[in-house]
Amino acid sequence: MNNAQPVRLSDVRFTTDLAAFHAWMHREHGPVVPVLLEGDISAWLVIGYKELHHVLSTPSVFARSSTRWNGWDRLPPESPLQTVLAPMPNLLFAEGEDHRRRSAAVGAALDSAPPHELRTVVTRLADRLIDEFCGDSRADLRTQYAEWLPSLVLGRLYGFDDQEVRALAKAMSALFDSSGPEVFEAYTELVGRFGAAIAARRAAPGSDVISHLVADPLGYTDEELTAELIGILGGGDQPTTEWIGNALRLMLTDDRFSASFSGARSNVRDALAEVLWEDSPSQINAGRYAAHDVELAGRLIRQGDLVMLGYGAANRDPRVRDPDPGRAGANHAHLSFSHGKHACPHAAQGIAELIATTGIEVLLDRLPDIELAIPPEEVRWRPSPWARGVVSLPVTFTPSSPLGGF
Repeated sequence: MNNAQPVRLSDVRFTTDLAAFHAWMHREHGPVVPVLLEGDISAWLVIGYKELHHVLSTPSVFARSSTRWNGWDRLPPESPLQTVLAPMPNLLFAEGEDHRRRSAAVGAALDSAPPHELRTVVTRLADRLIDEFCGDSRADLRTQYAEWLPSLVLGRLYGFDDQEVRALAKAMSALFDSSGPEVFEAYTELVGRFGAAIAARRAAPGSDVISHLVADPLGYTDEELTAELIGILGGGDQPTTEWIGNALRLMLTDDRFSASFSGARSNVRDALAEVLWEDSPSQINAGRYAAHDVELAGRLIRQGDLVMLGYGAANRDPRVRDPDPGRAGANHAHLSFSHGKHACPHAAQGIAELIATTGIEVLLDRLPDIELAIPPEEVRWRPSPWARGVVSLPVTFTPSSPLGGF
C-alpha cells in the first residue's frame, strides 16, 4: 500500500464517479494518500475519518500557518496554488492566541445580524430571484437560484449593492474552478473591491459586518481586514451555493424526497443533512503543516509537509460509514464544517444553514411541482477537486405569477 503511486488532484475521477473514486483510494492507499498538486507539488491527503479527526484536533502537531511549509522553494510565483497556499493575515491561517482573537472578532461581526431579521432578508431575496423565472416553465436552479442566493445574502451582510455582489460571486467562483491567469485576476478583483469597501466604512461606518470588523478592538489594518473578508466570503458563499444545489439535486432524483415537492417541508433538513455526508460541498481543503516529524496511519509525515484535509472522502470512510444514507444524514458527526479550533465558526454555520433551509423552503412553496428536465445521469459536477457542486440543474414547472414588491 505505501508504495502505491501518488494520486493527482487533476484526476478526472474527482469530478466523475466520486463515490467510486473515494472507495478506490481507501482500498488502494488507506487513510492517508500521497497526492500531487498542480506542478507536481507533493502533499498528503487525509481521507480516513478517524485520522482526519485527529489532525483537526491537534493543532500543536498539525499546524495551520502555511509559513511552516517546506515546499515554498518548489512553488513558482505564477502558480495558481499561490492563491490557495500563500499565508494571509486572517483567521484561516492564524494560530494560538492570534487565532482566538480573530475568531472572536469574526464571530461577533457575524452574530450582529439577528436570526429572525436574517430569515426575513433571505426570504425576500429568494422570492426576488424566483420572480425572475417563475413566469416561465423552465429554469436552471443552479445558475439562476442557488448560485446567487448566498451571494446576495452575504452581500447584504457586507453592505454591498447587487452589482457588487454579482462581481464578487463571479470572482470567487473563478478561484475555485480556474487554474490559469484568471485565478490571479479574480483575486486582484476581490482585493480591490474589498479595499474600496473598507475605506468607505472607515469614513462612514454602518451596521454591516465590515463596519463591525473595522470597529473591533482587534484593530484590523486594511490588509488584514481585506484578507479576513476574503476568507469569510470563500468559506460561506461557494459552499452554501453547492449545499443548496446538491440538496436540490438529491430531492429531484431520489424517490425518498419526492414528497417534499408537494408540501413535506420537513424533508428539506433531511436532504441538507444527507448531502453533508454524501456530497460535501467542501471536498478538500489545504491544509495543515506538520510541526515536526510524525507518523500518521503508517505514513511518515516530515516536518513542514503539506497535509490536505479530505472532508468528502473521510465522510465516506467505510470503517465508520453507515450504509444507509438516510441514517447517516441524521448523524451530525460529519466533518463537512471541519472540526476543532479551526472549524467553520458557529455563527457562520448558522447563517449557512439558515440560507440553505429557507432558500429551499421558499422555492418549494412557490414552485411545488418542480421536476428535473434531464435524466439524473446527465447532471454534471463542477470540474474541481476542492468543491462538490453541480454545473447546472435544469427543471420544469407550472408557471406562476411573480410576487413583486421587493
